[in-house]
Amino acid sequence: MSATLTFAVPAAKVFAVLADPTTHAAIDGTGWVQEVVDPAPLTEVGQIFRMAMHHDDHPDGDYQTFNKVAVFDAPHAIGWLTGYRKDDGGLGFGGWLWRYDLTPLRPSATDVTLTYDWSAVPPSIREYLEFPPFGPDHLANSLQHLAELAQR
Repeated sequence: MSATLTFAVPAAKVFAVLADPTTHAAIDGTGWVQEVVDPAPLTEVGQIFRMAMHHDDHPDGDYQTFNKVAVFDAPHAIGWLTGYRKDDGGLGFGGWLWRYDLTPLRPSATDVTLTYDWSAVPPSIREYLEFPPFGPDHLANSLQHLAELAQR
C-alpha cells in the first residue's frame, strides 16, 4: 500500500524530519505512535530505535516497538522494519516495512511516496493480525502531517 504527495520543500529537509524519531508521533496518521523512546537521529542501516505506542486492541494497550533501519540513502530513501522484544530478550520483526522515497522535482519541490509493505509477514502473524491494520487514508494523513512539519 502506498501514497504519494508533492511537498513544497527540498528533499533534504523532508529527509531530516524523517530521520528525527522525535517527529514520528506527529507524522503518524493513526494516533498509535505516542512518543519516542530513543531520540537519537537515524543515521545508518541496522540502527534500532524504540517508540512508545498505544492501541486499544493491543493486549497491554501501551507497548513499545523496536524499529530497525532497513533503508538509509540520504536524502532519497529511508525505511524501517517494526519489531518487538521476544521472550528470550532478542528482537523479532514481523515482516512489515515503512519506507519513504523522496524524488526531487525542483530545488524546492519533492515527491514523497510512503509505502507500507507487509508482504513478508508470515502466516503465523497473519493468524492474529489483519493486514493492513488501517485504511489507505492513514498513509495520506501521514504524508500531510509530514508535509506540515517539513514546511515549518
